[in-house]
Amino acid sequence: MKIIHVPRRFTRSEWGGTETVILETCKWLRKLGHEVEILCPNALAASDEEEMEGVRVRRAPYFYPYLGLSREARRMLDLKGGNLFSFSLMRRLKKMAGVDVIHAHTGKRLGGICRHVARKKRIPYVLSLHGGALDVPAAEAATWTEPARGAWEWGKALGWWVGSRRVMDDAAAVICVGKREQEIVAARLPGHRVVYQPNGVDAARFAQGDGQRFRALRAIPREAKLVLTVGRIDPQKNQRLALAILAEVMKTEPDARLALVGHVTNPAYRDEVAAEMRQRGLDGRVTLIEGLDGASQELVDAYHAADVFLLPSAHEPFGIVILEAWAAGRPVVATRVGGVPWFVADGKDGLLFESNDAAAGAAAVARMLKDKPLAARLASAGQRKAREEYGWEGIARRLAGLYEEVIRENPLRQ
Repeated sequence: MKIIHVPRRFTRSEWGGTETVILETCKWLRKLGHEVEILCPNALAASDEEEMEGVRVRRAPYFYPYLGLSREARRMLDLKGGNLFSFSLMRRLKKMAGVDVIHAHTGKRLGGICRHVARKKRIPYVLSLHGGALDVPAAEAATWTEPARGAWEWGKALGWWVGSRRVMDDAAAVICVGKREQEIVAARLPGHRVVYQPNGVDAARFAQGDGQRFRALRAIPREAKLVLTVGRIDPQKNQRLALAILAEVMKTEPDARLALVGHVTNPAYRDEVAAEMRQRGLDGRVTLIEGLDGASQELVDAYHAADVFLLPSAHEPFGIVILEAWAAGRPVVATRVGGVPWFVADGKDGLLFESNDAAAGAAAVARMLKDKPLAARLASAGQRKAREEYGWEGIARRLAGLYEEVIRENPLRQ
């Protein structure tokens, strides 16, 4: 099969869970004998074409259909949620020969382009919902278009042309990384193929790390009890809750430290986090690392440096960083939100607490730090689950099987 993956952006400088999923599944699809390519807008990218670990990535010019959009607003839309359009990408996608299926990793106008081209080529397309679509708090969804406030949007006609409002309805399959979202989408689209496909992890890679190397590099004392949070610096990931938890934990664990690792997708929120660090007097207790390359060894080392991994998200469709922490043999504490409670068994391979309950989160973290046998038991169970249930090869094989089904059942075939 020949599969074209179309994400909203794809660049090492702004890496996250979605990029990891796409690259890892593409690598394994190639190993299984399929032809794959990533085609996307050139948002935030330094080059229009490159090869990543054997996978070809091609990028096309794009624009935001707004009048009065500032350069800074465009960058903010690039970082998160911008509803862009690309005639160049559409032309390239139409010209590609021998394509069997298009895999859209975004909706809106870019997803509409995938729908439009698939119908013209009479081939199926599938849609993945990585960041949530229906299972997203209204306040968070509003931030996606906030940078365009005050500009005049003229692109609704483009959306109508490519059918952006029908991307989910007309997809041959909708893939949800979160179980809760799968149930919501299935209820909205009765009779449609709505698939729960969790994310995966390279368990062997994350099992090999040097925590002391990370601590030495980042000037974190060897004896400090380190809590690690990995995720975009963004209100969704709720690093401010991690600060509140650290402040509470320090009352009984005075040598506790916190490391926050993640690319900045909301600079204003990054400033809020920094201000709260100062306000709480945590400057010397928090290490803020604004992004690590997803392929870097330092990221793996960061997990191995941690005594506890904390995911404080306000909303989380899945939480691939939990799999990475498990694979590194770290005990996990996470908020009970989105897709997390569907794969983390509270008390068996992690501890869960209610979102924004800093006291409960601090109690869970402190319990992990004090009860070494408990932490070791939960970490071991999580590591075993990551190895046995979330390997990329199995996920890629299931994805290939889904492609074969939608190709075989394609109603547009001549």
